[in-house]
Amino acid sequence: MSRIGSINQPNVLFYQHPLDMKTNTCSNVHINKQKLDSCVHIKHHYLKKWMNTNDQLQFDTLCKSLAGSLGFGFISFDRELQIADYTPLASDLVHLKSSIDQTIADGTDINVWKSWKELLESALKAKKKADFGTVEYTCNNHLRLLNITCIPFIDPTSDAAIGGTIALCDITEKQSVEQELAHAERLIAIGKVAGKVAHELNNPLDGILRYVNLSLRTIKKGSPEKATDYLLHCRTGLQRMVQVVTELLEFSRSTHLAFETSAADRLLEDALRSLEFPLRNIDVHLIREHTDSIPHFKSDALFQVFCNLIKNAADAMEEQGQLSITVRQTTNDWQVEFRDSGVGFDPDTIDDLFKPFYTTKPQGRGTGLGLAICKDILTKLDGHITAQNALEGGGIFTVHLPAHHTNSDRS
Repeated sequence: MSRIGSINQPNVLFYQHPLDMKTNTCSNVHINKQKLDSCVHIKHHYLKKWMNTNDQLQFDTLCKSLAGSLGFGFISFDRELQIADYTPLASDLVHLKSSIDQTIADGTDINVWKSWKELLESALKAKKKADFGTVEYTCNNHLRLLNITCIPFIDPTSDAAIGGTIALCDITEKQSVEQELAHAERLIAIGKVAGKVAHELNNPLDGILRYVNLSLRTIKKGSPEKATDYLLHCRTGLQRMVQVVTELLEFSRSTHLAFETSAADRLLEDALRSLEFPLRNIDVHLIREHTDSIPHFKSDALFQVFCNLIKNAADAMEEQGQLSITVRQTTNDWQVEFRDSGVGFDPDTIDDLFKPFYTTKPQGRGTGLGLAICKDILTKLDGHITAQNALEGGGIFTVHLPAHHTNSDRS
């Protein structure tokens, strides 16, 4: 093209196409110089603004040094999710691509996280920090556990998110250590349980062995009557061992096998009838504070809870006193309260009451598994149990059962 100047129109440039010059036909294109300058100015404005934004998303040397020392990797990106900068540790933790969503998606399971583009854009739109928690990320055929957090970068002048930063923290080693500690704690717990079980079984075994030896001696001396008494003591010891093993198996059971259900008050009445002998000198009061019909629950499970609590109350009163059992309906749940006239318990031990093998009963009277079994069963029934001392003396154990069970829930 050739330029043709104009004196009368200083702000207008005329351009003639070379082909038009050959044919002597003048096809002039008029471009307003002011508009051209305006376009150039706008282009420079946005280029400068983009450069300023890009500068804001850069990490300085101090930031990169501190991030590496603290064990964090940082990746900054603009509003189009294009990576602007990153710290050295970040390049070791992930496969860096041109965009941040591709970078994270490259090492994560698409079936779990779906679209990282949508997740990150949603965080920028909300202008709030998004914590993605622990993410499995495969880098160089090595699986890592990364804590990934997206932090939007807000422009103070426009109050708009102009980009963001991804914070990466490798917790693979920490997770491994925590798993080893948890495994060690489980072994310690198993060791404690094994020790207590051995102690509970050793005492009756020692007595059985002693009475067996005495029986043999009396038989040799020609006194079979005494041998019979000694064998009866052996049977008591064996029954004690059976009780310990049975309760331990019940406590370790993951599910209860009962499928039949019964109303809670009927199960309570059955439990009272089955324990008539230890309750023979105890004044028992059954109080009902409800208008609706009582829900149905798994028979064997809840029956065992009621039996354990009634036996505990009888032992606490040394089989004489008063036991009040209240079936109560509240707005949130059903409650069965067992209030005895015994001595109560030490308030400092309330956190230990429901732990396996913890007991306040004399030696040989309890295994310490009764309340632990009650807690375990009620948890599986979506309920719980609480304990407190009565102001006038004695203990109060309350079974809380869910209100959502109905008479139709029998399967």
